[in-house]
Amino acid sequence: MSDRLKRVDVILGNYHPEKYKILAGAMERPNKDIIQDLIDSGLKGRGGAGFLTGLKWKFAAQVPSEEKYVICNADEGEPGTFKDREILTKVPRKVLSGMGICAKVIGAKKGYIYLRGEYKFLVAQLNDQIDEFHTYCDKLGLDFRVEIFLGSGAYVCGEETALLNSIEGKRGEPRNKPPFPTNEGLFGKPTVVNNVETLVSAMMVCKIGPDQFKKLGIQDSHGSKLFSVSGDTPRAGIYDLEFGLSLEEFVKEFGDGDTKAVQVGGASGFCVPRKKFSQTTIGYKAGLDGDNLPTGGSMMLFNSSRSMYHVLENYLEFFEEESCGQCTPCRIGCQQLKKGIDAVKRGIRPPEYLDQLLKLTETMKITAKCGLGQSVANSFSSIVENFREEMIY
Repeated sequence: MSDRLKRVDVILGNYHPEKYKILAGAMERPNKDIIQDLIDSGLKGRGGAGFLTGLKWKFAAQVPSEEKYVICNADEGEPGTFKDREILTKVPRKVLSGMGICAKVIGAKKGYIYLRGEYKFLVAQLNDQIDEFHTYCDKLGLDFRVEIFLGSGAYVCGEETALLNSIEGKRGEPRNKPPFPTNEGLFGKPTVVNNVETLVSAMMVCKIGPDQFKKLGIQDSHGSKLFSVSGDTPRAGIYDLEFGLSLEEFVKEFGDGDTKAVQVGGASGFCVPRKKFSQTTIGYKAGLDGDNLPTGGSMMLFNSSRSMYHVLENYLEFFEEESCGQCTPCRIGCQQLKKGIDAVKRGIRPPEYLDQLLKLTETMKITAKCGLGQSVANSFSSIVENFREEMIY
């Protein structure tokens, strides 16, 4: 087994028995030192976008305002991703510690956990943890309060500005950028929005230091990552692994011996065919060019019994349903892509029509307002280009 495939349990491992010790230690440190540690660690957002966490905190800290917010994005809606639920169930204190450290650094007094509506069953136990957290905040002299805000099942609210609109009681749809949330976020105030796992990783940097954190992973992709493994695998589940492992190593460990494709990053990610397993590494750089591929955590394996046409059709049905409808490229584009592959499959359109659909996805990538419409091209192009014969016959 590759060293990178050994579970490191950085995220889900046992917390220090002395509750909120890391938060207490952070309270004694200058804010600029904590921010610098995060920047030096190279920690990037674990939701998939990969923006440097330390820079996000720095930008929010620099904006003068009496009112600021910290938001934990727990709207885990990406198909095939279920690791945030595990974090909130097993180590919620790590998440709250991360929120508390962020609040201290940027000067926030209010925080929200934006919880996926389907995770309502977690509310009672999370509220118990939040009450305990507030007690420790008072002991430490941290004026910070957290509450849970339940989402309503909209995939697009995983996008940070749509999430902000949702909390404000508005329609869940993305905002124009700039301004960015770190300048004008929730209720127009400076706001840091971090993924559940990102907040835990930030706390771990404060615990072990940037140098130790950077020992895990590879250049530009430091630390470990939770992988939600599903599909045609005898080892479905959640695994804490290092960045930098090749897809070939991953498939040898988690495949069923007949893996023909892996969807990296959920429906909005890339589908990697068997011939590219050895040249694809899990890390922060988008594109199927034999280099790194980012993942928000979802790793779906497909064997030879699966029709990649039906896989793509399922993704397009999902995107069509979840589009907020605000911008034409996404609203109409998703519909036309679904109709298009159906027309080719039924022989109504010639196989060459797939090339026109690929051009449509490129247009969507540069004209859609948010990541939903922009990312449709990822799964569509990688499946059509690598499994074209399954789109036709």
